[in-house]
Amino acid sequence: MTGSARKADHPIEPFFLERWSPRSFSGEPVPDTVLQSAFEAARWAPSAFNAQPWRFLFARPGDQTWTDYLSFLNPRNGLWANRASALIVIVSARQAERDGKPVAIASHGFDTGAAWANFAHQALLLGWHTHGIGGFDRDAARERLGIPDDHDVLAMIALGRRTDPQDLHEDFRAAERPNGRKPITETIFSGRFGAPAFPERRNAA
Repeated sequence: MTGSARKADHPIEPFFLERWSPRSFSGEPVPDTVLQSAFEAARWAPSAFNAQPWRFLFARPGDQTWTDYLSFLNPRNGLWANRASALIVIVSARQAERDGKPVAIASHGFDTGAAWANFAHQALLLGWHTHGIGGFDRDAARERLGIPDDHDVLAMIALGRRTDPQDLHEDFRAAERPNGRKPITETIFSGRFGAPAFPERRNAA
């Protein structure tokens, strides 16, 4: 199953279906221009107070910090993410300065998620895939990368070009395909939680 084999229930731009999270990466070098373009897209995400709480830290194979980034991964994720062209740590500031005073940003993680989505889709438009990673040592990342205490360490991303799934560790080959999604009837509600958003409309007799 490829991204193009997915079918939307309602009209959307095709590239939303093409974005998925493979693990089979080639390990080929990612150019600065690709990363700069993807980070530029992230830069234009919406955020409360225009605080832009997202912070992206990255390393590529051969960088001095590459082995540190690999060491943050749990052992299972390390079986495939070591073939990524870049590993990225996503950090989010919990507060911003307004009128010279620190103000808590309740939506900082929500806003940073919007930036990550922009990054992922721009990378896809350039021919690169991303895979979000939750299984890693956040405390180690904070300590080794000098992340301030008032920032949350949210996730890691593996970025790379797709390659033959047979290159993957055997544990992951069977699952190397795009997933489906729940229908919007299960996740979208009108007014109150659980209330149907788009009930079937019948013409009056």
